[in-house]
Amino acid sequence: MAHFHNHGIQGKVVLIAGGAKNLGGQLARDLAAHGAAAVAVHYNSDATREAAEATVAAVRQAGAEAVALQADLTRAAAVEQLFDDAAAHVGRPDIAINTVGKVLKKSILDISEAEYDEMSAVNSKSAFFFLKEAGRRVNDTGKIVTLVTSLLGAFTPFYSCYAGTKAPVEHFTRAAAKEFGTRGISVTAVGPGPMDTPFFYGQESADAQAYHQSAAALSLFSKKGLTDVEDVVPFIRHLVSEGWWITGQTILINGGYTTK
Repeated sequence: MAHFHNHGIQGKVVLIAGGAKNLGGQLARDLAAHGAAAVAVHYNSDATREAAEATVAAVRQAGAEAVALQADLTRAAAVEQLFDDAAAHVGRPDIAINTVGKVLKKSILDISEAEYDEMSAVNSKSAFFFLKEAGRRVNDTGKIVTLVTSLLGAFTPFYSCYAGTKAPVEHFTRAAAKEFGTRGISVTAVGPGPMDTPFFYGQESADAQAYHQSAAALSLFSKKGLTDVEDVVPFIRHLVSEGWWITGQTILINGGYTTK
């Protein structure tokens, strides 16, 4: 039994789905700064191409190889292709992180079938097939992380479709951790609280923003009362390195906004 593996970031190949901006973009920069050999930065659409290219440039500046890869991950074939392309450009990943997600804040009574189908495709289906491909392609003793939401620990209206389509990832993660564990692969889900990014502000009215900004136990001691990307990045860095013994878990990082 070989138990002695390098669980650091140094020399590792990283694939980040939704890696162009916000949390994904910061993770790409951070892991490169901590010695990753290469980062494949996935982005969804032409709208994020520029951000992806800026992230690639930052990663290269930190001394790592980098490539930007576009794909709509709501199709299983596109997820397969992404892993193929990443391997062709920078090598098989040691670390695969999926930050892809879509928010919808609406009453159940107002959600259309088309909206439901899109949310399900982006938040559940793409997460499932990302885990599947990561399980096939990530090197032994690799690390896999999927971003979910702290709403998984909430009792609240209007997020049925968002939290509901992220919730299955918790079960996907548990099963994947059991199945891939024989190869030394850790699989976790991370649920940030409402984050100080455009992802948050696009959804929330002024009074809802004020509520979220004061709801966390530690909100008085943070810049805006919200979860900062910088609060989450070091924790994910830990999970994909020395924190490898944490597997199969859904961890909410939110300053005491919700708990399970």
